[in-house]
Amino acid sequence: MSVPSLRARVRAETVEEIRTIAKRHLATDGANLSLRAVARDAGLVPSALYRYFPNRDALLTTLITDAYTALAASAKAAEAAVPRDDLPARLLSLGHGVRSWARAHPAEYALIYGSPVPSYTAPQETLVPASEVVMTLIGILFDGAERGLRPAAPPRPLPPAIHAELHRLLDQSPRPKPAGTEPAPEMVIATAFTLWIQLFGLVSFEVFGRLDDLIEERQEYFEHQMLVMADFAGLTAVAPSLSCSRVSVTDGGKGPR
Repeated sequence: MSVPSLRARVRAETVEEIRTIAKRHLATDGANLSLRAVARDAGLVPSALYRYFPNRDALLTTLITDAYTALAASAKAAEAAVPRDDLPARLLSLGHGVRSWARAHPAEYALIYGSPVPSYTAPQETLVPASEVVMTLIGILFDGAERGLRPAAPPRPLPPAIHAELHRLLDQSPRPKPAGTEPAPEMVIATAFTLWIQLFGLVSFEVFGRLDDLIEERQEYFEHQMLVMADFAGLTAVAPSLSCSRVSVTDGGKGPR
């Protein structure tokens, strides 16, 4: 295996330092990054910074990709740590992985799930890391469908246009379509999207202060809502113990609130 040259190692270290400094600026300036300020804190003249990131959008794309990747890693590691047959616990652990990362990194969470950055359009390269959480969620529901589980209430029929879009997404999924399952795979994805939107709405309400002065016991409320989602998806029908509230949780050192 070849060893990176000194120049390559220095460049990699400089890029990493720029990313670290830019993330600190996110906490104080939001997505309104100043390349001049980042360069100053990195000990570079602005023209030197452009050798690593040609413009603000290139730096934002790196920060966005990093955030999606780190969030997905937290969610997937939490989901993978519980038994495969305990579907409600897998859903709850996935949610805790999202929530704990978001609480520990509110500025980076705001970058990817807050208001769109003016005049910035995310390139295609951000789509795969952005989809990791929902793909894991779809995997949980496919496992449930293969075991004969279905939403507690009969789903409302999909409008034809939406049905076609979900079928297209299903064809693009790296996971094989479960054959002969009920509900149909398109309805599994529709349910997963509902849970995905609910999960990130719940996390965003907490991170952005919408629950302030309303709900004090945030973790208990979060777990309750996640179990409501598990009920909605039919995952609790054969739960081994319904002991999801005992799933191990870390919240970035910020406690149970």
